[in-house]
Amino acid sequence: MEPKRVLILGGGFAGLSCARKLANDKRFGVTLIDRTNHHLFQPLLYQVATASLAAPDIARSLRQILEKASNVTAFMDEIDAIDTGAKTATGKSGRQYEWDYLVLATGAQTSFFGNDDWERNTLGLKTLEEAQRIRRTVLSNLEQAELTGDPAERRRLMTVAIVGGGPTGVELSGAFADLVHRSMRSEFRQIDTSTLRIILIEGSSRILEAYDEDQSEYARVRLKSLGVDVWTGRRVCGVEHEKLVFTDGRTLEASAIIWAAGVQASPLTRQFDVEPADRGGRLEPLPDLSLPGHPDVFVVGDLVRMKDIDGVPVPGVAPAAVQMGDHVAKVLKEELRLEKTRFADRKHELRPGFRYRDKGLMAIIGKNHAVVKSGKLRLRGYAAWMAWLLVHILFLIGFRNKLAVLLSWAFAYLRNSPGARIIVHPPGTEPKHSAPTPP
Repeated sequence: MEPKRVLILGGGFAGLSCARKLANDKRFGVTLIDRTNHHLFQPLLYQVATASLAAPDIARSLRQILEKASNVTAFMDEIDAIDTGAKTATGKSGRQYEWDYLVLATGAQTSFFGNDDWERNTLGLKTLEEAQRIRRTVLSNLEQAELTGDPAERRRLMTVAIVGGGPTGVELSGAFADLVHRSMRSEFRQIDTSTLRIILIEGSSRILEAYDEDQSEYARVRLKSLGVDVWTGRRVCGVEHEKLVFTDGRTLEASAIIWAAGVQASPLTRQFDVEPADRGGRLEPLPDLSLPGHPDVFVVGDLVRMKDIDGVPVPGVAPAAVQMGDHVAKVLKEELRLEKTRFADRKHELRPGFRYRDKGLMAIIGKNHAVVKSGKLRLRGYAAWMAWLLVHILFLIGFRNKLAVLLSWAFAYLRNSPGARIIVHPPGTEPKHSAPTPP
């Protein structure tokens, strides 16, 4: 029997997990497509943005990960058209990919709630490139503040506004506070880095809404002790060049505006005749994670908004994505088994439903402090911080990445000085590619 062609779009947690579960199973020919050549450990992306880690510490080549998976082929391409009737997908490269099963795992992107023009005046945090841009902008602003003699310009350059009080915003705020208020406090001569304003802005009444109220309050108090201004109940209604406008008419000038306030599904979800489950464009699959009306198309990871077969809401976190990728692989293997039995005609009906195993929520708040919510377990402070370190080390793919991150953290902890603070290309000075000079 010819191997079933499985096309996986996206090399994140869900897509990669599915590919690895199908690896070396000769019943399947797997093609994995991602617009980059690497798998990114997104939970630590903020540490690249805040100069705690270098980019290679949290990324690894997809080809390297799948080197021993003889039935898996990886391509660096970006799909922009899907034909469910012909069962083909077309990449920007012009190459066409055929499939028997399609796994949509392209992840989420930053949402500006319908105000897409805000993007050009903000910094997102979804890719390595965006993380490096944040780091480059903040460090370059400090260098410019050291140069200028204008107090108003210096104040603007030394203001970092972070919009969104979820885990990303909280972790960014704490890490930036540690970096400039502690690690860099004696490195400048004309400015006092302890006066850098880090402002965390949340539209609702409290930060970390998914956590218990006492954990949210603990995070707020901890951030305040680090020198972070936490503004709750402030809604942004406009983003201009280096300026935020709020619904109450007030404004904030900041040279670095980081947007961590929302996510939306990949545009590829719009190519299916399925109504989105929310304004972010996420889809609600059937219990087996297939799309309604498309039993051969599965949707996983951050593209999903659903409750599992026990009625438990599935959060947009890495453990949930891994479990969804594993589940799709399990469904495909079971379906091929049923094809050789008298239940072949009912193989779609007999698919198992997805059950989410809650691994809990974690958020770090600077050095030695974190909050953990897992089932009935609640931790905060140093114990939560240690748990956060352990879990993130274990989830990293590859021994080299684990070792590199562990050594970087140990050095930063003992010396109080993260090492990834080089500015390669300050904003506006990125190299332009030109034709070579003829001989």
